Amino acid sequence: MNTVPIGKVRWYNKDRGFGFVSNPDGEDVYVGKDVLPEGVEELATGQRLEYDYADGRPGPQALRIKVLSEAPRVRGGRRQAKKHKPNELNGMISDMITMLEETVQRDLGQGRYPDRKHGHQVAEVLRAVARELDS
Repeated sequence: MNTVPIGKVRWYNKDRGFGFVSNPDGEDVYVGKDVLPEGVEELATGQRLEYDYADGRPGPQALRIKVLSEAPRVRGGRRQAKKHKPNELNGMISDMITMLEETVQRDLGQGRYPDRKHGHQVAEVLRAVARELDS
């Protein structure tokens, strides 16, 4: 059974009209602007793609791509980089679990939603951790 690889955009330069996508089967794959789907003018680092490719003289080249995810959110025109070291993120997740258990789970177990203030705080922490893990 032949499966179509799924990878993430390593980088893409719109002005130069090419970039590279990760390849779970080996060497990164060249992506030229001529294989972008209709209406797509550029790719963003971290975007997930499904693609077909063939081995070319300089290396593997994409023949067709399908964009599976939107471009990661950017701040100040650049993709947001990881902000925390793994041990810091571990502490954030421990705190998040405690907050979920002591506030959200307790309130839901008693048949009510957390108050607006706590619900908003928990949602912000969840989004921050998700962004960090996804970047």
